Amino acid sequence: MANAFILNLSCPDRTGIVHAVSGFLLEKGANIEEAAQYNDPATGLFFMRVQFAGDALDLDALKADLSVFAVPFAMGWQLHRRDGQMKTVIMVSKEGHCLNDLLFRWKSGLLPIHIAAIISNHRDFYQLAASYNVPFHHIPVTAATKPQAEEKQLDIIRAEGAELVVLARYMQVLSDNLCRELSGKAINIHHSFLPSFKGAKPYYQAHDRGVKLIGATAHYVTADLDEGPIIEQDVARVDHSKTVEDFTAQGRDTESQVLARAVKWHSEHRILLNGHKTVIFK
Repeated sequence: MANAFILNLSCPDRTGIVHAVSGFLLEKGANIEEAAQYNDPATGLFFMRVQFAGDALDLDALKADLSVFAVPFAMGWQLHRRDGQMKTVIMVSKEGHCLNDLLFRWKSGLLPIHIAAIISNHRDFYQLAASYNVPFHHIPVTAATKPQAEEKQLDIIRAEGAELVVLARYMQVLSDNLCRELSGKAINIHHSFLPSFKGAKPYYQAHDRGVKLIGATAHYVTADLDEGPIIEQDVARVDHSKTVEDFTAQGRDTESQVLARAVKWHSEHRILLNGHKTVIFK
């Protein structure tokens, strides 16, 4: 089977970039299997994702050649093998709908990830983790112990070699230091009522106000709380006949679906950062 890779790149837009990239890959004996590109007129930046394969391709040699090829274009790039599963750590608190959904999708072969560990500040889901043979780490967090708790979390993430950390309803605000450590590889999910309905029981607040749309947002984690680059969003309609329990159930379903799509696109290297926004080649 041919060696298969994914190349993501971005650079200032100019004529001939697609031709140059295609020629570079042809010269290396690569067969392009999928390609997508986007020019952002607001920033003048060009983005491209290329899937390619070839029997004689070597990862280290490709990286060395790409580092030279990219210089005249002022090009940033990432090269990944297409085979394998992305090592992932999931963090969760006391709401397990997203965790349960990701575990099922992973074991069903629907996500190209390997869930290496689950970290929680509560013990609620240790049995769920055990049923999937995933190590479960209970790390309580208080205001006084937060720095020490985050060090333990980072130790686990580093030990597992995690390329992705998913905050699957992990209800603790990460410190600026932890956000910087996880920059570009941590995804959070939350309801889309913010900033209208903050704090506890947002679905109860929304029901009380008679909202007509329930939504969810998946985004990359940054030090700006819930303001990282958005990956995916969705909404579901509700009306006066729905109970607060209906609101909550619909909201959890939407959150699970949105997060699963974000995890899939990230693990397939389909997301490129464009400042505070994302370019996603689906």
